Amino acid sequence: MKLNYWIIAVLVIVFAMFAVGGALYSQMQSIVATHWNGAGEVNGTMSKFWGVFFIPLLILGLTGLFLAIPNIDPLRSNIQKFKNYYYGFIVVFLVYFFYIYVLSLYWNLNSHFNMTRMLMPAMGALFLTIGFLMLKAKRNFFIGIRTPWTLSSDEVWDRTHKLGGKLFIAVGIITAVLTVLTFDTAIWVMLGLILAVALFTIVYSYVIFHKLEKEGKVTLTYPYLKK
Repeated sequence: MKLNYWIIAVLVIVFAMFAVGGALYSQMQSIVATHWNGAGEVNGTMSKFWGVFFIPLLILGLTGLFLAIPNIDPLRSNIQKFKNYYYGFIVVFLVYFFYIYVLSLYWNLNSHFNMTRMLMPAMGALFLTIGFLMLKAKRNFFIGIRTPWTLSSDEVWDRTHKLGGKLFIAVGIITAVLTVLTFDTAIWVMLGLILAVALFTIVYSYVIFHKLEKEGKVTLTYPYLKK
């Protein structure tokens, strides 16, 4: 899919969110449930307007940022190397939030169900997508595992993201499986795995950098400032 088709897909999804919200607005109550806890119980509400349009407005702003990143990143030439994967991720991210948005509206139309149970498979799919993006991402300021060590070395970046991408893919698969096998603890296991992967990749990038530094293959500099 060419880049312009990715952008068209992004704009269509954003427009669809506003269209769905507008179509269902008159059917919403004056107070709209907007947040659910890990057990799937409502623990946050908003007024009708913000309850219906907060997510579309938030996504509109995030979409603008996502589309601007390839042009404002000091290492934008690196983003061009995996731009199709990046724009593909944006589409999946927006579909994920569109799914959340439709679920929330449907719930508020007196069709109550366990929101967390419905979200978990989609979260698994999102983590899978993040993992695949990490496997392809090149050094930049906005996308990926950005530590002082990954940002200072292409090799540290690539090795960290090769491992991190596989770990996030594993989290996505485990999340999907746990949703079916042991839903009551799935969300807590998922959150624990995400935290563990995040901390592990940070430490891993530090260890790899200093290993290469001792071998004289890298030094702690910031070559992106020279570009």
